[in-house]
Amino acid sequence: MPKFLVTYHGMGEPAPEQAQQAMAAFMAWASSVGGALVDPGAPLGPAKTVSSGSVSDSPADGPAGGYSVVEAADLDSAVELVKNHPFVGRGGSLQVSTATLPG
Repeated sequence: MPKFLVTYHGMGEPAPEQAQQAMAAFMAWASSVGGALVDPGAPLGPAKTVSSGSVSDSPADGPAGGYSVVEAADLDSAVELVKNHPFVGRGGSLQVSTATLPG
């Protein structure tokens, strides 16, 4: 079954006093999608951008703040899996991309 990379954009980390609530909401979502969540991912930290002939500390266009990997029959099915994600409920957005693996 195809895999899809879900990247988190906007919102950043929740405030310390809301972190426990945000984690509980994420775990509830993760439980709701079950085995389709291949890799729950993690927040992303400092990054460097590699482009043709250069490396910089500048973020790439539309930086991602975290990621997850889900498995679904197709892109539309993967989108359905994340429609109720709590990150979206907090005002962030999720980009779902088809992960093209060799072989």
